[in-house]
Amino acid sequence: MRAVIQRVASASVSVDGEVISSISRGLVVLLGIGKDDTTIDVEHIVKKILALRVFDDDSGAMWRKSVRDITGDVLCVSQFTLLANTTKDKPDFHRAMSSAQAMDMYTNFLKRMGDMYHSDRIKDGKFGAMMNVSLTNDGPVTFTIDSRKFEYV
Repeated sequence: MRAVIQRVASASVSVDGEVISSISRGLVVLLGIGKDDTTIDVEHIVKKILALRVFDDDSGAMWRKSVRDITGDVLCVSQFTLLANTTKDKPDFHRAMSSAQAMDMYTNFLKRMGDMYHSDRIKDGKFGAMMNVSLTNDGPVTFTIDSRKFEYV
């Protein structure tokens, strides 16, 4: 499982020209699910996202607070393309989980985020849809987290 995490001032997701989710200060999480990912991967990624200290504290000291500490929002977007093999010119998506299985795993991911944080602060896009993601990256600050070290290289 791979997550690209961006610290944002605001963000939104639109489908067919209609905004379906939006957040203010917090994180945008693009999530790629691998074909052999399990609930262990979900637990690892969720814990890391919620604990990652990417926000300043009240005195302005950097890297002191997590999204949980600031009671920020989290906008999650499923993105199978994060698991692409791009050694050739045409991307190969065979490492990504099939759509039906990935939808269940993504639903589990969202549930665990809500269970471990404030469920009303967790927003998401529309699984499988063509989405437009708009965001104001704060920094910019962007991190990539893999649930399994070096496995996706």
